[in-house]
Amino acid sequence: MTFLDKKKVVVGMSGGVDSSVAAYILQKQGYEVIGVTMQVWPDMEEEEVERVGGCCGLSAVDDARRVANKLGIPFYVMNFKDIFEKKVIDYFVDEYLSGKTPNPCIACNKFMKFDELLRRAHNLGAYYVATGHYAKIVYDEKIDKYKIKKSNAVAKDQTYALYNFTQEQLKHTLMPLGEFSSKEEVRQLALELGLITASKPDSQEICFVKDNNYGKFIEDRKPGKIAPGDFVDKNGKVLGKHKGIVYYTIGQRKGLGIALGKPMFVVDIIPEKNQVVLGENEDVFGRELLASDVNFIYLNRIEGSLRVKAQIRYNAKPADATIYIEKDNVVRVVFDDSQRAITPGQAVVFYDGDYLVGGGTITKKVR
Repeated sequence: MTFLDKKKVVVGMSGGVDSSVAAYILQKQGYEVIGVTMQVWPDMEEEEVERVGGCCGLSAVDDARRVANKLGIPFYVMNFKDIFEKKVIDYFVDEYLSGKTPNPCIACNKFMKFDELLRRAHNLGAYYVATGHYAKIVYDEKIDKYKIKKSNAVAKDQTYALYNFTQEQLKHTLMPLGEFSSKEEVRQLALELGLITASKPDSQEICFVKDNNYGKFIEDRKPGKIAPGDFVDKNGKVLGKHKGIVYYTIGQRKGLGIALGKPMFVVDIIPEKNQVVLGENEDVFGRELLASDVNFIYLNRIEGSLRVKAQIRYNAKPADATIYIEKDNVVRVVFDDSQRAITPGQAVVFYDGDYLVGGGTITKKVR
């Protein structure tokens, strides 16, 4: 068994400013820092995924290497292509084809950064893996558990995408950016340090989908799987033709390509019938959902019900709700007030104040 050095940390370096500054902070705190960039995209040149700010492209590797050189730390590019294809890309494609709207960043965190990268960090003798996420990891002595707490940089908080952590993973993870009050503060430090990534723009798109064109990406991966079908109303009456269910998500109004004399919204997707259900704005709202693959970070079990703030998408506001355990890893979430666009495939996460309690994948809107 490899000896794990508690002063040695592998920093996942994406070629962005956040992971660059995270590496510097840990170095300043006295850790022996090793920079690692995960090479994830198969046949990178052929796929032309290169884009400004993306974390999957060749320039990202180059930027990460230059930061590592500036800091004087060892740097490695590791091949993660197979696991990325299986756990992130295939999942992304299959979820869209089944009428859901996936969140590949959550899958990437779960399977890549805090599972496979951690395993490889241990192989290098490092006790810790670290990232540039805006979140805090704290230890609660009373219950002998680690918790995830919201970042001081409220506008950049990334805890929504971190609900899958196990206690063992948290024990071996560092997130040094949680104490910063803003992204601007991080950029300013990077500028003062002369890091090449200081002014690099944030990545706004899914890193492996060129020009945000999901339909083309899925068609290229699974030719012939996207088929036109019917737009229908809530009663099943055909309203027109859609170009394939992967092009639509719950709550969508723009880009439907159909004129019905009044604003219409996507309220449901029925993959087995290849139908997209349209309705009015009020039909997009719901108060109750089911979620599966639920993980609770520090709670051993829930008796009966639990009051939380629940958040149904990355940019949504957490809202008062009650969780009921249905069966293993499945919960029913009932909100006090209606929520807009409860979307199967997206994550619902639970908070107690600033602490992340856990989360799961939305499977359906109940009502």
